[in-house]
Amino acid sequence: MVKKITYAQGILEGFDYLLEKYPEVFVMGQGVWSPWYVGSTMKGLEKKFGKARVIDTPVSESACNGMGVGASLYGQRPIIVHPRMDFLLYGMDAIVNQAAKWSSMLGGQVRPNVTFRTIINRGGEQGAQHSQALHSWFAHVPGLRVVMPATPLDARDLLISSVLSDDPVVYIDDRWLYETEENYQAPIVKPLHKEAAKIIQPGTDITLVGSGYTTKLCLDLSEKLTHHNLSAEVVDIRVLNPLKLDAIFESVNKTGHLVVLDGGWSPCGLAGEVIAQVCETLPPNTLKSTPKRFTLPFAPAPSSKPLEEAYYHDVEKILNTIF
Repeated sequence: MVKKITYAQGILEGFDYLLEKYPEVFVMGQGVWSPWYVGSTMKGLEKKFGKARVIDTPVSESACNGMGVGASLYGQRPIIVHPRMDFLLYGMDAIVNQAAKWSSMLGGQVRPNVTFRTIINRGGEQGAQHSQALHSWFAHVPGLRVVMPATPLDARDLLISSVLSDDPVVYIDDRWLYETEENYQAPIVKPLHKEAAKIIQPGTDITLVGSGYTTKLCLDLSEKLTHHNLSAEVVDIRVLNPLKLDAIFESVNKTGHLVVLDGGWSPCGLAGEVIAQVCETLPPNTLKSTPKRFTLPFAPAPSSKPLEEAYYHDVEKILNTIF
C-alpha cells in the first residue's frame, strides 16, 4: 500500500524536522499546545521537544511578533504561530515596519530570519472577523517572503525552507486543506529563493491558476472540464512574494486561455496581478480569449450557512461562467 500524508501531517512533520535538526529553532504563539487552535498540525511537539522550545503564550500578537524579530537578530530562528490570520493584524508593525525593512536599511548586515505562520479559517458561520485571507496584503510588501502551500508535501517542505531562509517569511496555511492527502515522499529541502510557481497537472486547452485552497479548487474544476473534452493545465503559485510566474507564462503560451482563482477579494488582489503580468509579459496575440478571475464577493464574510454557500467559491458556478 502506498503511504499517504495529509496536509496537517505535512505541517507537523515540518515542525518535527526543524526542531529535531536545528537547536536554534523554537516555536511561540497562542494555542500551540491546543488542537482547538492549530488542529493536529502541532500535536505532541511540546512533549517531545519541551515547553521551552514550543511556547504557548498569552494573547498578545504584537508582543509575540516583536519577540520573534528580536530573537532572530540574536541567532535564533523563531516560528511565531497565529491561529487566525485576522488577529495577526494586531502585530503588523513588527512584520511590515521592522522585519521587512531592516536588511535593506542596514545594507544586509542584519537579516531578521523569523517565520510568521498564520492560518486561514473560514466557514462554520464564523463571520467577517474570523474568515479573512489577507495574503495579498503581505505579498504587497517588499522585504517579506510569502508562501502559501497547497499540497501536503509543500506544506511540509515550504515550512522547512521558510524557517531556514535568512529572510522574514509569512507562511500561510489553510484549514480547509488539512485533510487533503498526497503520496508520501521524504523531505526535499530547497533554498526558498529557488522556489516558484509550478505546473502540478499537465494539460493542453486551458490554464487554471490557484494558490493555497484555490489550487485544490483548480484541480476539482479541471476534473469537471474533462466532461467537456477540455484538458486543463493547473499551475500552483506557491510563493506569492517574490512572484515568479514563469510556469504560468509557459502554460498560457501553450493553451492560450487563462482562469485564475483566488480566495481573496478582487480589487488590488492576487488574481488581477497574475493576469496583469501575463498580459505584460506575453505577446498580445498569445491569449485566444479574455482571461477570467474568480474571487470572493467584495463584501465581508457572512455569518449564516446559506449566505456562506453563496459567498464562497463553487466549482459548478465557475464552470457555468467559463462556458
